[in-house]
Parts: sequence; structure tokens; C-alpha cells
Amino acid sequence: MLYINQIDIKEKRIFVRVDCNVPLDNNLNITEDTRIRRILPTINYALDENAAIILASHLGRPKGKRIPELSLAPVVKRLSRLLHKEVKLAPDCVGEEVKKMVSEMKPGDIIFLENLRFHPGETANNQDFAKELASLAPIYINDAFAVCHRAHASVVGIPKYVEQCAAGFLLKDELTYFHRALEDPARPLAAVIGGSKVSGKLEALENLLNRVDKLIIGGAMANTFLKALGYEVGNSFVEEDLLDTAQKLVKKARNNGVKLYLPVDCVVAEAIEPHAETKLVPVQEVPKRWFILDIGPATTTLFGEALQNARTIVWNGPMGAFEMDAFSRGTLEMVRIIANTYALTIVGGGDTDVAIHRVGAADKFSYISTGGGAFLELLEGKTLPGVAALEECAKRMGNE
Repeated sequence: MLYINQIDIKEKRIFVRVDCNVPLDNNLNITEDTRIRRILPTINYALDENAAIILASHLGRPKGKRIPELSLAPVVKRLSRLLHKEVKLAPDCVGEEVKKMVSEMKPGDIIFLENLRFHPGETANNQDFAKELASLAPIYINDAFAVCHRAHASVVGIPKYVEQCAAGFLLKDELTYFHRALEDPARPLAAVIGGSKVSGKLEALENLLNRVDKLIIGGAMANTFLKALGYEVGNSFVEEDLLDTAQKLVKKARNNGVKLYLPVDCVVAEAIEPHAETKLVPVQEVPKRWFILDIGPATTTLFGEALQNARTIVWNGPMGAFEMDAFSRGTLEMVRIIANTYALTIVGGGDTDVAIHRVGAADKFSYISTGGGAFLELLEGKTLPGVAALEECAKRMGNE
């Protein structure tokens, strides 16, 4: 795979797939712009090379329909401000009007195409749609790590129909840090995995047990493990069909010499509501019909002790229902603990990212990934479709 600084883009037209899928409030104001800021190095490099830049992204899930509230206009406005340069918003991402705008571009110009997902061809990886996008520029740059696990037209389709492909600096950073964490880590290597479902992270857990020295499991997914080990978990969310799988994972950890940590106490509530009555109990004393919604202070201490000597920490997923203040303490405390270790710390997953920003500790982490699903697929040991497409394109370029 090649990177943008390894190909000649000087005064050439380039198509850059970015991920500016940022959160908006009810007034369509951007509430958090990290994803926009993280693409600036690639854009600034292209500007230094005097390239004409066509940017493309999706926003939300319009499902192939044109939804005005999901226009990229707020993104274009913010990007213009960050670059101190005019960025023009195209009325669409394909069509005659777009082609006309592109044909009139001069070196140093930037056009941002309208939401790719306004067209059903994007998510369906329609080849005619991919060809039409590819016709806009001879060079394709992927700097959208967060969608690299999607086999979409702008991710895996375009590379087949352009002269040259490369990865941007954000994608390079994501893959480099991940390689340092899992392929060549400083040890002990610890993984902290949370979130709600074991099923969504089963392959990741299987893969991690072959690589890590310590595995910490929190969040609702820990309930399935606790029940598999014979604990009463009340009305807590449990994946009953995965109890045997959880037992096998515990056994695999033991056989592989991996230290596995589960909660020893928890915050329980009568209902999954912000103002429900809560109790702090050991995991042996969860009342029937109550819900486990956060890890308790003893668990936080245990997890903190386990992480003290770690040299590399990978974290994906919160420790409880942290979107409600009553059940956020465990996750926020884990942010502080991991932020204050001396390890290389790599975080992936939208919820985890939100928690870190809530604490104001983003600068204390070595790397915060921009992708949740893509990060998870890397944890599973998979090659991302977007990365595979760039590798195929590089191979083709080498043969021509």
C-alpha cells in the first residue's frame, strides 16, 4: 500500500475519501469536530503540492434519499474556517453540474461533494456509481479509516477505476499505531473490552486471547461471563446463547496464560432509568429483578492495579450505561486510570471516545482512533476492505 507522500500529486486533481460524519445538534451545529481536524494534515499536504482537491464523505444514514438535514454544508463551513480557505460545496456527488464544477477547478481549489449516501449506489457498492465518482479524478486517496470496514462504492469501488491510489496520513496513523499495539507491542499488553454484547466482539475476544497478557472485561458484556460462571445477574442483559462460549473463552484464557479480569462489584438499579433507585453490591449479591448498570469502586481499583505495569493498553467500549450520569462513574474512572499509566494507550470506539472527551483527558492518550467498527475489525485480526482495495490498486500500479 502506498501513502500520499509516495506518489506524485503535484498540480494534479485528486479524489480524497474522508470521514466527516460528525455529530450535529438540533440546529445543525457541529458539536464535536475531531474527525474534521484529523484530516487536515492530508489536505494541507495536498495544498502544499498545489493539487486540486475533491473531498467526499457521508453524514448520518439517509438511506439513499436526499435529506436536507444531512447535508454536508455545516462540515464545509467548519473546514473552510479551519483551513482559512474557501471550500465549495457541490450540489451533489455525481451528475453534470458536478462534472462542470470539477472541470473548472484550478490547482489549490477544494470542492466538497454532497453526502455520498444520498445515493443508494454508495452503500450498495454499485459499480456504475463508483465509475462515475472515479471519473472525477485520476488519483484516489483514502483517508477515511472509520469506513474502511465498509465495502462501499467510495471505499472499495473507486480504486478499481483510477490510475493511482494511496492512503492519507490519518489512515497511516491508524494502521501504524494499531500495528504497534497488537503486532509488535511493548509488554505486558493489556486489552480493556466493554460495551453491551459479547456477540459483537466475539471474534475480537478470540483473537485477543492469542495476543494479550491481560484481558479486562466490563460493561454489559461482562454479565454474560458472570452468569456463565454461576453468578446471579438479576434482570441484567445477558446473551443466553453465548453462556457456553463465555465459559470456553475463560478456559482459553487460562490455557493461554492470559490473566482475565471480571467485575467484582457493581452498581445495580431497579430500572434502566437515570433516577431509578441504585445500590452498590458485590457480584455475589445482585438482587433478583435488578439490573447491573456499572462497575463498582472495588472493580475500578482491581482493574487499575491490573493496568499499573502494562506497557501497552488497547481499550474498546465503556464499562457501563455511562450515557446516564448515575452509571457513568466506572467508565469515567477508567479514563483517568488509563490516562495516568505510563503505557502506550490506544482507544477505539465512539462511546469510549466520548467518555475521554467528557473527562478532558484526550491529550493524555497516545492515540484515539476515529473508527469504532473498523477498529473492532482490526481487533478481530481481519484485513479491512478499504485497505485491501488500496493494496490491490498498488499492486496493479506496480505491474503497469
